[in-house]
Amino acid sequence: MLRFFAPLIAPLVGLAFVAALLIAFAMPRDPVAPLPTASEEKGGFHKEPNDVHYSFEGPLGKYDNQQLQRGFQVYKEVCSACHSMRLVAFRDLEGIGFSKPEVKAIAKNWATETPSINPDTGEPATRKSLPSDFIPGPYANETAARAANNNALPPDMSLLAKAREGGPAYIESIVTGYEDVPAELKKKFPDFTVPTGLHFNPYFANLNIAMPPPLAADGQVTYSDGTVATKKQMATDVSAFLMWAAEPKLNQRHSLGLVVLGYLVIATLLAFGAYRNIWHGKKH
Repeated sequence: MLRFFAPLIAPLVGLAFVAALLIAFAMPRDPVAPLPTASEEKGGFHKEPNDVHYSFEGPLGKYDNQQLQRGFQVYKEVCSACHSMRLVAFRDLEGIGFSKPEVKAIAKNWATETPSINPDTGEPATRKSLPSDFIPGPYANETAARAANNNALPPDMSLLAKAREGGPAYIESIVTGYEDVPAELKKKFPDFTVPTGLHFNPYFANLNIAMPPPLAADGQVTYSDGTVATKKQMATDVSAFLMWAAEPKLNQRHSLGLVVLGYLVIATLLAFGAYRNIWHGKKH
């Protein structure tokens, strides 16, 4: 008897599953209110990221190595004082156009030395960085980082451009978005205050951010290629560099995509030609 019904079990289970899906699809649903946008949640004062144009946007976009090198300079001279990039090695910088000697010099002269062990005593020590080392952070550990930043932990920047909604445009907006509390905000929310040690930034999630304005004025960095270092220029360059850090193979991925697309087009044309050749003159 069991042998007779066994072949029917699988089809019956499948039919039951399909029936359950059809019933669930046909059942009426309670109306669901759309989720509020970030701006609505903050009374309309939270801003969406700026519309920033980058060379790497779109399926044909590519990184601009000159811009990435400028962005690295901003990170090195400004951001690295608080933020680490522990997933990026110095030798990875060859991917944005630096030569091997340049990378070696960058690693050797980095402000923070690489943690090591004294071979004679076995005690913790530091040494000059090598191209094979990951970029050392400014603090020994999380406790030291929080102690130096009013208990706020500066995020690691290795994957920041991919981890934040809005990507590099969000970073550019945060860096350039510091302003005084609008009078309309004070009027609408009389109890709203900026706590001591925080700064008003409408692009940040709760409007108050612990990081002080990193780019205080134009010309804070002197670009080696002669580009005028306005605050917006520096913010755009460093956000582009952080995008590269998070997705360094983007150029290769876009190039491979074009090759695959070309292959598919050619394969489609050949298949159509074969079809016409085989069935040419034959009646259906």
